[in-house]
Amino acid sequence: MKLSNEMKVGLLTAMALTCLILGFNFLKGKNVFKTGNYLIAKYSNTKGILVSNGVFVDGFKVGSIYEIESADPNLKEIVVTIKLNGNYNIPKNSIASIEESMLSSPTMHIIMGNDTHYFQSGDTITTSDNPSLLSSLGSKIAPVGDQLKATLVSLDKVLNNANSLLDTDSKNNLKQSIANLTTITTSLTASSEAIQAMLNAQSGAIIQTMSNVNSFTKNLANNNEKVTRSMANLEKTTENFANADIDGMINSLKKTTNSLNEILEKVNSKDGSIGMMMNDKTLYNNLNNTIRSANILMDDLKVHPKRYIHIFGKADKTPPLTAPLNDTTSSK
Repeated sequence: MKLSNEMKVGLLTAMALTCLILGFNFLKGKNVFKTGNYLIAKYSNTKGILVSNGVFVDGFKVGSIYEIESADPNLKEIVVTIKLNGNYNIPKNSIASIEESMLSSPTMHIIMGNDTHYFQSGDTITTSDNPSLLSSLGSKIAPVGDQLKATLVSLDKVLNNANSLLDTDSKNNLKQSIANLTTITTSLTASSEAIQAMLNAQSGAIIQTMSNVNSFTKNLANNNEKVTRSMANLEKTTENFANADIDGMINSLKKTTNSLNEILEKVNSKDGSIGMMMNDKTLYNNLNNTIRSANILMDDLKVHPKRYIHIFGKADKTPPLTAPLNDTTSSK
């Protein structure tokens, strides 16, 4: 049977439309014949998830969103059909949640449970409505906004009160205070410059002192051998002094002092000869008279030698001296 050109064109058009629909659904991740494993998830808010968006388990893509439709006309519940890429053992206490991303469209993540029984194709998985990123951020910012509003109101009241308090006199006083503060700042600047000049002068003196210290340490280093010998001699002297019989010397000194005290006691007493000579006035007077008589005799010998020595001529018969002559040495 021969087909007319019109039938051929119609058949080709139908085939082209069929391929177009199948290809479009295939690109969207939707299989027209709906073969494979499917899970049903129900949400009150799908957070903008789209068909063909990925479904992940611990970062591994296990499927994609196959279909999204409303369960009732009031949009109270939205049914999301998940198509799995293979026969995966997903425990029945697993949870499916939709997570938003700032850079891409939302994705679905299945949190695996620990049940030993697994989902079959067409089962409904438990879902979790996590708050969106923007809603959670808004819920956190809202209290801050309320506090900011209250703070602005309080600040407005404070500024109004300040304006009411700052009359003309107060403003003039405030200007005068600011002028005085400027004067004080200028004085402090001048004082700091003077202090800096003093510190510069002191720094020169400190540098000179450090130079002297360096010179002293250099001289000390150059005379290190002499200092070492001096310290050795000092150590030897102290060692000899430590080895000396200090106790024996002290005991000898005590004995000598005791003997001297005994001698002085005997001298002060009238028992010994020296004590009697020092304490007996009669002996002193006798000695003094004897010395005086000897002096008279010597003076008479000088004045009248012929009385004692006469070889020729007459003897000198002048009366003898009764008192010693004035001697210049005796008066000194």
